[in-house]
Amino acid sequence: MLIDLIKGHGSGNDFLLIDEISNPYSFSEAERAELASLLCNRNLDLGADGILFIMESDHADGRMRVFNSDGSEASMCGNGLRLVARYVCEMKGLSEGVIETMKADLKVSKQQDIFPAVTTYQVEISPVSFLVSDLPLKLNEPNLINGKIPELSQELTFSALAVPNPHLISVVDTEQLKSGVQKQVSEKVNQPNDLFPDGVNVSFVKSLEEGSIYVNTFERGVGFTNACGTAMSASSLVTCLQGLNDVEEIINVYNNGGKVQCVVHENDEDYYIDLIGNATYLYQAQVDVDLDGRTFAVRSKEDFSEQKTYEKLQAEAQAYLKVNGL
Repeated sequence: MLIDLIKGHGSGNDFLLIDEISNPYSFSEAERAELASLLCNRNLDLGADGILFIMESDHADGRMRVFNSDGSEASMCGNGLRLVARYVCEMKGLSEGVIETMKADLKVSKQQDIFPAVTTYQVEISPVSFLVSDLPLKLNEPNLINGKIPELSQELTFSALAVPNPHLISVVDTEQLKSGVQKQVSEKVNQPNDLFPDGVNVSFVKSLEEGSIYVNTFERGVGFTNACGTAMSASSLVTCLQGLNDVEEIINVYNNGGKVQCVVHENDEDYYIDLIGNATYLYQAQVDVDLDGRTFAVRSKEDFSEQKTYEKLQAEAQAYLKVNGL
């Protein structure tokens, strides 16, 4: 089976994009999972955090399905959505549109470059739920906002929310961030456990200065990642709830892959977040896939030139973090 794809990234969170709108192929559920675990294997020729399947929608400009590198499906992916937004908008000649995702139809739009010559898109992150049953988290309380989970830590406080991916977020200091605690907590809640039966994304957040935070995320189905869009959005919301940042104001969110911006919006105690950041293409390729034999061969590959410009943004972000002791 010959498949054309594009590899791209949002804040270093990298994906393979497969277009099912203009190409004749489509896949079964089993094939999507198998493609993700095969093509995303970083020990082979491509490697990525996941695959973004771009599909027709019967009511929106396009539809996105996200499969992690372990073959599991994610309900949403903020960094991936920026790439899909770019692909669909450029394909259809749009400056804004709506993308259907598993839980919601989300607004997307092209924006001013977040850094000179870095293609930038804004995507809506919603719905937001603080009900622990929506993660799910087995707790004898309806929600958890800046509270303790003794089974995980005697010191840290956590907030749990679904956006709609499940997130467990802790605002920490530099010492806690650099300790091995996040790894211990993340591995515990993403193996068979009594708290999170489906696993959960775990983020440690450090407030840097007013309007700026750093987010480090262990992503369910992936592991530690350069960046997770829904995690950065959820983390921005949590810092607003704790009075560290303000709703309706731009929050600069730094991560190991670079930098994005988030704006938290509140409407009658409901929230949604705008996530603004790069949608960078790395290369386009054609691969010949044999799913029965679980092998593939790269038949052609052509690099884009966009990464060199993005690396300037990344270097500036890393310099800022270094000044702040990270």
